[in-house]
Amino acid sequence: MSDLIAKTAIDRRMAEIIQPVIEGMGFELVRVRLMSSTKSKTLQIMAERPAGGIEVDECAQISTAVSAVLDVEDPIDDEYTLEVSSPGIDRPLTRMKDFEAFDGYEVRIETTEMIDGRRRFKGQLAGIEGDEVLLTLQENGEEVTIGLNYDWLSDAKLVLTDELIREMLRQRKAAGAIDETQFDEIQTDDDSVEE
Repeated sequence: MSDLIAKTAIDRRMAEIIQPVIEGMGFELVRVRLMSSTKSKTLQIMAERPAGGIEVDECAQISTAVSAVLDVEDPIDDEYTLEVSSPGIDRPLTRMKDFEAFDGYEVRIETTEMIDGRRRFKGQLAGIEGDEVLLTLQENGEEVTIGLNYDWLSDAKLVLTDELIREMLRQRKAAGAIDETQFDEIQTDDDSVEE
């Protein structure tokens, strides 16, 4: 189990319990986090289909199935809220296949240890090579591609850009998830409106 999917010991324990349920339903676990505040705990689960994407009703189905298993296993002592969601557009990247799938998009990556005096990197994904995530950075006005070993990563997330939003909308439209007949026609400044 990757630390990017489940960081802490309790997250890894939760993943051991819920991952078989989620996979048995035909989905993949993207991330699990047990988050605590002074007043409450939230178990956040992000899941998607192997090809990507997930619908609200599918999140509800996962929530029902996972709740039943957690009621039996009872791994959390206190009360908590279960939250099942999609990874979203500016999603966390937790598996090697995520870094490959989003090749060319802007990303923020943090490492567990200092590398050349820094732990935070922002650049464009340039794919993967073996166990390394390739990242193109702007250094002193020039592009430099570096390799970060996957095991060094503590956090990775896509940066929300116009390009990323356009691509996600294009993919949803191509998959038939967006029915354009449900929207009004878009007017631009160039359109003349007659009264």
